[in-house]
Amino acid sequence: MAASSTRTRKKKKNKARSASRSTTPESSTSAAENKKPRTKRRASAQKLATGQRDISVSEFFAKNRHLLGFDSPRKALLTSVKEAVDNSLDACEEAGILPEIWVRIDQTGETGRRFSVSVQDNGPGIVRKQIPLIFGKLLYGSKFHRLRMSRGQQGIGISAAGMYGVLTTGKPVKIISKTSRKDPAHYYELRIDTKTNQPEILNGRGAGVDIPPGKAGDTMMHKRGIEWVAKNDLDEDTEHGTRVTIEMEAKFQRGRGSVEEYLEQTAIANPHTRIHFQGPDGNERLLERANHELPPEPKEIKPHPYGVELGRLVTLLQEQPKMTLSQFLNQSFSRVSPTTARKLCNAADLSTRVNTGKLGRGEADALYAAIQSTRIPPPSTDCVVPIGEQRLLAGLHQVVPGEFFTAATRPPGVYRGNPFVIEAALAYGGAAAARKVSLEALTELAAESDARSLRQFLATTFGGVGTEAADKILTEAKLTPRQSPSKLKKAALRDLHEAMKHVNLDEGQSMNVLRFANRVPLQFQHAACAITQTILSTNWRSYGLSQSRGSLPSAPITVMVHMASVWVPFTSESKEAVASYPEIQKEVRLALQAVGRKLGMYLRRRLKVAQEGQRRTIFLRYLGEVATAVATINGGNRDKIYEELLRVAKKKTAEADVKLDESGQPIDEPEELNLGENVIIVSQRGHQESDEEPAATESEGKQEKTKKKVRKKTKKKILKKRRVKKK
Repeated sequence: MAASSTRTRKKKKNKARSASRSTTPESSTSAAENKKPRTKRRASAQKLATGQRDISVSEFFAKNRHLLGFDSPRKALLTSVKEAVDNSLDACEEAGILPEIWVRIDQTGETGRRFSVSVQDNGPGIVRKQIPLIFGKLLYGSKFHRLRMSRGQQGIGISAAGMYGVLTTGKPVKIISKTSRKDPAHYYELRIDTKTNQPEILNGRGAGVDIPPGKAGDTMMHKRGIEWVAKNDLDEDTEHGTRVTIEMEAKFQRGRGSVEEYLEQTAIANPHTRIHFQGPDGNERLLERANHELPPEPKEIKPHPYGVELGRLVTLLQEQPKMTLSQFLNQSFSRVSPTTARKLCNAADLSTRVNTGKLGRGEADALYAAIQSTRIPPPSTDCVVPIGEQRLLAGLHQVVPGEFFTAATRPPGVYRGNPFVIEAALAYGGAAAARKVSLEALTELAAESDARSLRQFLATTFGGVGTEAADKILTEAKLTPRQSPSKLKKAALRDLHEAMKHVNLDEGQSMNVLRFANRVPLQFQHAACAITQTILSTNWRSYGLSQSRGSLPSAPITVMVHMASVWVPFTSESKEAVASYPEIQKEVRLALQAVGRKLGMYLRRRLKVAQEGQRRTIFLRYLGEVATAVATINGGNRDKIYEELLRVAKKKTAEADVKLDESGQPIDEPEELNLGENVIIVSQRGHQESDEEPAATESEGKQEKTKKKVRKKTKKKILKKRRVKKK
């Protein structure tokens, strides 16, 4: 029995083996595919909920500080100075004080990567309880909810600069503020608690320190090492103001995108400001004010109906539940009179007396559609204060070298219910920045530069120098474009400096573009800015400039464009570029065309004068030889023959003395060209006189009467020809 059972089991095993052998690979694969793999759950909803929490705005920007302009040490230094200076200018102008600002940068670390930035103003000062909140809390300020022109909008800048300093060095922000000569000054050392977005005061047992006025206060500040500029260089007392000092990891560099360039551009847009600057090398520079009048104070306005979106309209209706609809429209928006409110209600099929609290989402939709379809007058423009054409000319003329200056201010425009004004100014001629740099400064700039090649170094360091001009300089200096500027030897630097001084850069020099928003220079993100895009798309060839398609014109020219608005549409929180709204780009283009037309007339006039001058020079060059030859042949008086030939030559080139206005008509004063208002022409020395010209000038006094007669005759001839053509 046992043997038979064993045989039976063996038979069953053999059958099973044969069955497995007969099974095809395809069938086994399909079976494996049909079988679903079991996945292990990593966490439940309850477990995920335990890891979720809110973050403060300080904590967010501490991790994403590049959004605020602190993405590199060089840019962080500039951004910190910019935010402090902007706050100082706003405070002084709101208080009705002509701004005077001191900017000082000191190197504090041995590695060369730590700097102390101090900015002081002569403003009204800050009251004690507001100091920690202004400098130690993000999104705290008075400008966000007001519709009026101002430099700052978000209340982030200066507190973010202090936060960056604490993150990179661990050193607190130091603030001292004086409100008057008799009252004590307030001194704080603080930092931001990024977890709570609240200021943490580190001195005075968490309450700050009061500094008494007079000598006792001076002694106290001296002992504690607290810096304060008590007098300016005009021996005027600084009785009130604010000074902020931030130590940070940064990089100081000259050239384009530097602190010094930012201050120069600030002086252009704010000619009523006096700026003192001291760099890490100890060199001081004063940017004197070109105007002693404060700009008018902008007025606050209510939002315009066209600028309110549907969601915001619903929120406003909910905030005023007990108002009638007519009262709500009249009191909440600008340019909405009782008559306009009635039109809006009728278009929305709503009663003017209905309470706003009873309006639902359907009624809000109807009201919003009525606002968009009803014609409402544009918003008031007294909330926007442009720089002004005369102030633009004064500021540009003081900072930018040139021979021709002009400016234009456009009438106010509107985008999304926000009023704005576009201004443009232009400076032509003058020596390029590359010509003015010293050998010592060039050596320092090359050593500090981040550029990978000499071509990039020249194009990015010196304003207006394009790649074509850079190649000219390098060819003259016998240097290769791909050489590293930081590795240049002394001999190569001397050759480069000599080439920069002697090479003619007028043809290869590209246009220098200065962008401003609410009197603040914009120095980064050029390509993303609507101003730069509009300048590139403008046809500058119509105004006598050389321009390749899609590029800036080649000429010794500086163009400045300023946008003033209650709310500038920046592309990011760092406020470095203006967004591309069609309404804004249209006004920028029209402003550029206004200054371009005057430049074109000036260049055409200058070209004509140069041509006539060259023609006269050729005549004068050979008159002496001709007179001598004629006298030798005929035996006549050489001087009389020369005077007669000179009279004929001046008659033939008399058109060089006749100047035409912008319409082509001759004018009585030959030395002036009527280009309209808001133009400055700097007198320039003409071409070099030839060796034969002194002989001509000897008889110039005798020929003065003849000259006047020639002018009159030439003028009559021109007018006569035009009458004949008209007939």
